[in-house]
Amino acid sequence: MRRYLVVANQTLGGDHLLDEVRKRMAAAPASFHIVVPATSPADHAVWTEGEAQALAQKRLDLALARFRDLGADVDGEVGDANPIEAVRDCQRVQEFAEIILSTLPAGVSRWLKQDLPHRMERSCGVPVTHIVGGPERPAETSS
Repeated sequence: MRRYLVVANQTLGGDHLLDEVRKRMAAAPASFHIVVPATSPADHAVWTEGEAQALAQKRLDLALARFRDLGADVDGEVGDANPIEAVRDCQRVQEFAEIILSTLPAGVSRWLKQDLPHRMERSCGVPVTHIVGGPERPAETSS
């Protein structure tokens, strides 16, 4: 069974990501681990680490439910605010065949401004599939 690491934050609830999961599941037996880096909320001028953790946990919980609704074998965690460190932490305890990295579009994405897809592939040693999605709608992250 191929094990995939899904890395996303603001785009975690998008259909683009569910489409990628469906493709992997249709191709061969697959399992997924989601890591949500607890990055600072872009729409907050002032924030605390606790707020970033809570928002990431809420997104993770919603994504786990969506993946399970597809029939996916999935688990996940909130990770380090630095996405590369979050991936490395996951790789310390599990092996992955591929990383699926979901970002906002160019011009908006802080991760793309940091060249994260290329940096992650070089530093993590597994193929990275980069997909682009829009931000979650407010209703998807509200209580």
